Amino acid sequence: MTINTPPQTLSIQDVSSLDATLKDLSLAERLAFVAGLGSRSVFTTSLGIEDQVITAAIGTHRLPIDVATLETGRLFAETVRLIEETEDRYGITITRFYPEQDDIDAYAEKYGLNGFYESVEARHACCHVRKLIPLAKALEGAGFWITGLRRGQSGNRASTPFAEYDAERNLIKINPLADWDIDAIKAHVAAENIPVNPLHARGYPSIGCEPCTRAIKPGEPERAGRWWWENDEKRECGLHVAEAAQSSISPAPQN
Repeated sequence: MTINTPPQTLSIQDVSSLDATLKDLSLAERLAFVAGLGSRSVFTTSLGIEDQVITAAIGTHRLPIDVATLETGRLFAETVRLIEETEDRYGITITRFYPEQDDIDAYAEKYGLNGFYESVEARHACCHVRKLIPLAKALEGAGFWITGLRRGQSGNRASTPFAEYDAERNLIKINPLADWDIDAIKAHVAAENIPVNPLHARGYPSIGCEPCTRAIKPGEPERAGRWWWENDEKRECGLHVAEAAQSSISPAPQN
């Protein structure tokens, strides 16, 4: 399959064909194929176990894919340390994107610094300030956004494709691990000696910001520890749910 037009001009049929093509490739082949399509590719990592698998493939095969992370200011210390460990291991640069202090101050003034515990509205607003605005900066000029989404992570992600058009961001989202289950992920990590967050071994299969993540209980879904005080089983931060990506708080004016 050859794509000579930029992703924003691709038809639904093009994206469907890309999805079908990626299905029959290995992880490294999927990443290399996308990297060779002619538009800037950006992988955003949260340093979780699946993201580490993708980063390892990018670094090991020296693929021309930019690696970025959203340094929210509320990450676990273990996650922050893993950023540098991963850079050293694979000889890559993981570009950090931070929230604007003015936006954090505006959020705190309206809701309180930890107001996300009080309402879904406040939690979405916090994710908007600390994740969605930095994500927009990370994806500036990108044609392809590579993620670590997997079908087995939650019911809300059960139909995750390998390629899909993100109309909100006007790019193609690539999910190269969509069909990998957690056992395959763990086996690959062990076989390749890939560095992972030590919190995984302490009951945190899905790791986000420290105030919003707890260890899960036996039998709970992988993402049960994320925003555990909310009742919605489909809860997300908004990065991968278009209708949740709009903030209920306006970002502070930029000078």
